Amino acid sequence: MQAWETMRDLLQAALSVVALAGFLPGCAAALAAQQSDLSSLCSAGARGARLAGGAASPVGQTPTDLFCFDLHATARARDAWGVVELGRVPGPFGVTVTAEGNHVSNLTAWITGLPEPSELGPFEAYVAWATTPTLDPVVRLGQVGNGRNPLGRISFNKFLIMVTAEASADATEREGRLVLRGRSPSSLMEAHDLLAQAPEALRVPEGMSHDHAGGMDGSTWNLPPMYPGLPMLPGIMALRPRVAGYLPEAPAPEDLPPVRPRQLVRLADGGTLDLEADFVRRDIGGRPVVMLAFNGQQPGPLIQVPENATIFVNFTNRTPLPTAIHWHGIRLDNRFDGVPGVTQDPVEPGGTFRYRIHFPDAGIYWYHPHHREDIQQEMGLYGNLLVDSPRPDYYGPANQEQVLMLDDLLLGEDGIVPFGEQASNYALMGRFGNIFLVNGEPGYALSAKRGDVVRFFLTNVSNTRTFNLSFSRADRASPVRPLPVKVVASDVGRFEREVMAESVVISPAERYVVEVRFDEPGEFVLANRVQAISHREGVFLSESRVMGRIVVDPEPAAIDHAHAFATLRENADVARDIDAYREHFDRPVDHSLDLTLEVEDLPRAVEQSMLYDWVYFNPVEWSGTMPVMNWASDGGQARWILRESGTGRENMDINWRFRVGDVVKIRLHNDRNAFHAMQHPLHIHGQRFLVLSQNGVANDNLVWKDTVLLPTGSTTDILLELSNPGRWMVHCHIAEHLEAGMKFVFEVEP
Repeated sequence: MQAWETMRDLLQAALSVVALAGFLPGCAAALAAQQSDLSSLCSAGARGARLAGGAASPVGQTPTDLFCFDLHATARARDAWGVVELGRVPGPFGVTVTAEGNHVSNLTAWITGLPEPSELGPFEAYVAWATTPTLDPVVRLGQVGNGRNPLGRISFNKFLIMVTAEASADATEREGRLVLRGRSPSSLMEAHDLLAQAPEALRVPEGMSHDHAGGMDGSTWNLPPMYPGLPMLPGIMALRPRVAGYLPEAPAPEDLPPVRPRQLVRLADGGTLDLEADFVRRDIGGRPVVMLAFNGQQPGPLIQVPENATIFVNFTNRTPLPTAIHWHGIRLDNRFDGVPGVTQDPVEPGGTFRYRIHFPDAGIYWYHPHHREDIQQEMGLYGNLLVDSPRPDYYGPANQEQVLMLDDLLLGEDGIVPFGEQASNYALMGRFGNIFLVNGEPGYALSAKRGDVVRFFLTNVSNTRTFNLSFSRADRASPVRPLPVKVVASDVGRFEREVMAESVVISPAERYVVEVRFDEPGEFVLANRVQAISHREGVFLSESRVMGRIVVDPEPAAIDHAHAFATLRENADVARDIDAYREHFDRPVDHSLDLTLEVEDLPRAVEQSMLYDWVYFNPVEWSGTMPVMNWASDGGQARWILRESGTGRENMDINWRFRVGDVVKIRLHNDRNAFHAMQHPLHIHGQRFLVLSQNGVANDNLVWKDTVLLPTGSTTDILLELSNPGRWMVHCHIAEHLEAGMKFVFEVEP
């Protein structure tokens, strides 16, 4: 760890020099003296306010090398300089991206020292432009001057900002003299070759082949599936997990019953369901795969109940693993929350447990194991709960409803890629799958009529993957022209008002209720489109995976809901419910948590590779582009941490105690300076909370949540309502991060 920190400090110093240099060498020493060190955590807006003599931006404590960059002067305007802030664009999701997965930023520039344009020649005004590294296209951002300059939104992966002196303030093409220029933080990510940097760290260890290496028990591992088209370094390819490979002992596929599709189970108040976890056989891509299922179904039974109902579930564990069932998002009696060692003893193989579940909130919820869920959930143990409101107008009108569970499964040549036995592997980034599933199937299909409004209840049950889902015509691949998506509700209810979006960003454990109108016949696709990163090549990789197809018949819908779909409803009852908490929005923070990572005994090849990858982290790690170093890391080498800022207590040593009725403001800071910084979907059991702001940008459309996506380097404020007594867990819902320690328990007294 000390070696890593030393290397990181050297890189930070180098980055400071690179940032000050801009495009050309020779920045003045006086300018360098004014700049903040890039390793410090400070607000781009505060820096801008200092140089412009104005009020600070409310961006909060954000890493300057991810959320802002400097503008450097040319020789003609050597006394000018500036700072550009990449601000949060408000939206219903944890990050705002385009349908193709490009992150959208709200740019603000603070500039000082610009002379009158006429002093530089026949010029009337200064104009800011944005462009890509290839200088095409060039987009006009607007006229700028000394002080604060809102520049609008931009969604390039890598981009340059240029300020030119122009003959007219209305110039639509860049023709004048360049006076300031800077490049986005993502532009610092460039191709590197570790073979030239540290060959001794990258050779194959003595006695180890590229194909196999021993785990703790001497067992061998086969390499996991590679990321298509992305070369791996030889030293990385030689890595193997320290832990033994593990798959639950199961009968042969031919001796198992075939998996069955999910069945709907409607239960009234007082109803009972018998639920069993056991092995099943399923075919994926023509290959038999042994998996786990509830009642032989994948997903498990869809349990539909009325709001305020109480039901009973008699659970039987017929797997070889201890387990339990967590009823995710439901504010139920603590003793039935399903967390072994906290709310109940684990249900041993062959054992039973009777759950009593009360449903106080309408919406979409889910159930899954909470013991080695990196194994059990990945193998298929999950299901949805649909809680109906007694109000017929709770949602707007729709022609049909679809409940979708989104997943990815990691398959190798021999079936499911084994898991770490003594500790979870894939501990750095989490386990990304290579087969995409909707409701357990690799190809989702839906039929609709022209004009149908379809309400989709979406749940992300993957171990680590965050999806960016959009609907578009199958015959219009590029550019993507997504259908409008109406965002209606999230984890624990509806938004204050409905909004339109072009895609849905949903992290593990989150739920969203959205509506889509298919207004013309033809074939449409449900696709996951994201921008992955190849750190070695220093490039963004556009990924597009079709997860389902919707065939729309020319016959018109039985009832045309076009007007209702175009109307964005405001939910006055939701706003009234939240009104009681608005007095707490601006109060001081009660508790702060830092989310970070510490590593120990990682191979030197991994440490050196991450030294270069550390230059830039995407706000969301959308895809598993580093499969081998991730696969070879275990929970003993990577310790993911929730750290209380005031006391320094970490994970299970954190000791929060509250009483029912308390309202607590919590600040969540995702440490950019971690060995490997990435997003975290943070889940709080048994309660609900509001996401107040991210990076100082207030959320003006609130919804009750139980899971929040925390992008890399971000600072997020939430308001937690304590309504439910008991001992409750807080944890990252990337399953491998949970297994690597990222959790603690708080107590709510009656």
